[in-house]
Amino acid sequence: MVLLPDPVWPVVVLAVISLVDGVLCLRPVPFIAQCFEDVGFPRRYWWVASPIKFAAAAGLVAGIWVPGLGVLTVACLVLYFVVAIAMHVRARDFGRNLFLNATGMLVVCVATLVFSFLV
Repeated sequence: MVLLPDPVWPVVVLAVISLVDGVLCLRPVPFIAQCFEDVGFPRRYWWVASPIKFAAAAGLVAGIWVPGLGVLTVACLVLYFVVAIAMHVRARDFGRNLFLNATGMLVVCVATLVFSFLV
């Protein structure tokens, strides 16, 4: 395992995705709000999604230069999406949000972890 990403571009792409996702969660756009509703995520906690995603974006960018921070952030994102998938399964929400959004992002995060930090 390396402590700085090589190549860097997957980390940058994941940071941009996290940043955009955070913006979309500020005042959840309809498909994100529906996803939160479908998995039973309490409305009073919806506000935490944006800071988490902004922190992920910041951690990924800083991790380009700070040893260990990028790999830690990507590992946390992997865990985040494993939990998201578990929430979809628990809610029996086996539609687009599970298979395209949560699972797709898990694949992107695992690929970033493998290609930028493990290989």
